[in-house]
Amino acid sequence: MLDLTIIKAITLDLDDTLWPVWPVIEKAEAALDEWLGRHAPMTAALFANPTARHDIREQIVRTRPELRHNLSAIRREAIRLALYRSRENPLLAEEAFEVFFSARHEVTLFDDAMLALEFLSARYPVVALSNGNADIARIGLAPYFRAAISAQAFGVGKPDPRIFHAAAGAVDVQPYNVLHVGDDAALDVLGALNAGMQTAWVNRADHLWSHDAVPHETVTSLTELCDLLRLADPQP
Repeated sequence: MLDLTIIKAITLDLDDTLWPVWPVIEKAEAALDEWLGRHAPMTAALFANPTARHDIREQIVRTRPELRHNLSAIRREAIRLALYRSRENPLLAEEAFEVFFSARHEVTLFDDAMLALEFLSARYPVVALSNGNADIARIGLAPYFRAAISAQAFGVGKPDPRIFHAAAGAVDVQPYNVLHVGDDAALDVLGALNAGMQTAWVNRADHLWSHDAVPHETVTSLTELCDLLRLADPQP
C-alpha cells in the first residue's frame, strides 16, 4: 500500500505511460523511409530489408558501446552507416534523422494523460524519467515538469538505481519521498523499488504480475492514480 503521507515528488515515465509509443515510432519510421526514398533511394532500399536494418543497428551498438543508452545517436549513426554502405552522401544523415525525430514527437496522449499532468504538477514537483529519447519541450509538455532525466543524457538507464536517485536529486528530495509511476514492470517498478522509492504500476492492458517484489499500487489508468493521491490532498 502507498504511504501517501511521505510523497513529496513524482517521477513519471513517458513512453507507454503518457502515450502509446509504437504507433508514433511506426509513423516516424514511415516518414524517414519516405524522405530517404526521395533523397537517398539506395539507402531507402537497404532499409526496406528488415534484416539489413537490424544488422546495421547492431553494428552501431557493438562498435560504439558508449552510445548504448543514446537512442538518438544510435539511429543517427545507423542512418549514416546505411548511406555510406549505399554509396550515397553520409552528410544527409543529420537531415534524415531530424525527419524521423520530428515525427517521433507527434504523439497522441492517452485520454487521461493531460488531466493527470495538470493534477500532479499542481501538487508535486514532477520529473520525467525515461530510457527513451522523447523531448517533453518538443511535445509541449515541459510546463508540467520540474525536470527531465533521460538515459541518453545521464548515461545510465532504468532499472539502474542511479538514474532514479538523479531524478530525486533534481527536485531535492530523498528517494523514499518519491513515487515513481510507469508502465514497465522491470524497468519502472523493480527499478524504483531497488532505488528505495514507492511505485505505482500503470497496467493499462491487464498484464499479469510475474515478479516476487510487488508495486505499492497498481492502477489501470492515470485517473485512478490521481484519485488515490487526492486522498492525501483533497483540494479540487
